[in-house]
Amino acid sequence: MRYSAQHKQETRERIVHTASRHFRRRGGNGVGIADLMSKLKLTHGGFYKHFASKEELLTEAILKAFEETEAQLMEAVAKAQPGNELKMIIDHYLDLDHCGNPDGGCPVAALASEIGRYPRAVRLEINKAMRNRTRKLARFLPGRTDAERERNCLVLISGMVGAVSLARATLDAERRKMILNAARDFYLQAFCN
Repeated sequence: MRYSAQHKQETRERIVHTASRHFRRRGGNGVGIADLMSKLKLTHGGFYKHFASKEELLTEAILKAFEETEAQLMEAVAKAQPGNELKMIIDHYLDLDHCGNPDGGCPVAALASEIGRYPRAVRLEINKAMRNRTRKLARFLPGRTDAERERNCLVLISGMVGAVSLARATLDAERRKMILNAARDFYLQAFCN
């Protein structure tokens, strides 16, 4: 049976969306193609009608995750009172809900420990996405120059990613909350006062 180009595109998007969530929840190596396709009620062989390799899917899925989380961050910014955009970004990122749901959150926080071992082509795309995110968020940080704002943004992003990663590794719910709150307080004081 032949499917329309629109059906093929919709199927591809479903695969990418599902893979994006699975990779963030279980890691890039924790998801097998057969398992992923089965969850979508598609065949393993059908995967290759959409993607040349798992690497291609991994790249698209991570880029999809960047799109989703940037949309969430920009939604938080849009709701902020003028001058409080950075506070909203920090509050949103260091939220218990974000921490508790890696499959719908930041791909860097979900996959940071393994990104360095991904194939070079995947890492190049992730690097582009991270640079893009830094440029978008840097405008909300203090600094006399673009370079200083970008430097501050890198400090903020790396610290927030680390705080979320550490909080996710913590079994104790109160300790998890303490980690996120301590990071939030630190970054609000460092960059919002």
